[in-house]
Amino acid sequence: MMDGPVTTISDPTAATMTAAFRRLTPEGVRSDLVRTLAVEAPVAIEVNGLGYAVMMATPEALDDFAYGFCAAERLIDGAADIIDVDVHAAAAGTVLRVTVIPERLERVVERVRHRVSESSCGLCGIENLAQALRPLPVVTAREAVEDAAIFRALAALRDWQPLNAATGAVHAAAACAADGTIRLVREDVGRHNAFDKLIGAMLRAGISWDGGFALLSARCSYELVEKAALADCPLLVTISAPTSLAVARAAAAGVRLVALARSDAALEAIG
Repeated sequence: MMDGPVTTISDPTAATMTAAFRRLTPEGVRSDLVRTLAVEAPVAIEVNGLGYAVMMATPEALDDFAYGFCAAERLIDGAADIIDVDVHAAAAGTVLRVTVIPERLERVVERVRHRVSESSCGLCGIENLAQALRPLPVVTAREAVEDAAIFRALAALRDWQPLNAATGAVHAAAACAADGTIRLVREDVGRHNAFDKLIGAMLRAGISWDGGFALLSARCSYELVEKAALADCPLLVTISAPTSLAVARAAAAGVRLVALARSDAALEAIG
């Protein structure tokens, strides 16, 4: 009989680990087994020496995560604004030490000031409310995606999710061509992190949407719409339902939003 985890995370940058479980059935039959788990661990982000955030994430593709996170936080305008990313493994997790160009430091300092206020008392006060719902840029990229392309990408997504195949516990964010061909995928336990990783990977590689779209294996929260708008993504497709604010923010930013995308149907927000 197995007690406790079979292995522990000896490598803080490992994306998976194994643990012991006991399978229970309605008939009272019990059996022991070992299962692969997705690692969820603290990732501390420092920007130019300033502590910025601690995210719970899968410690994989963290260079991409750093770029995408900084873009989503509006700390940078493009990949050239980041000088270096140092991924430092620590006993309790991972530290991402990001260095941005001097011209962006004022933004970092201003956002750190707001984040300290937000974390100390929640989103309180008019100033923080304004920060929470800052105006979004209107998307300038254009898409030429036929309905069939969305379902083609949906059908192919599973084959691009090795981490989820092993664990059944992570989200995926995919960059898809206009014909539905999947070009690039990133995975993480957090749906926001997966999208940040994808956007960061695209920034680092100089990849644009080229008339295509993003496909996310998640519900559509307003934060994901905002990440799409800031990445100039013209079409966002999510597998689960959107929130009211997601629909409103997508309309304001000119992001075409398709949600509840399943193999047999999907819903496009039109109002």
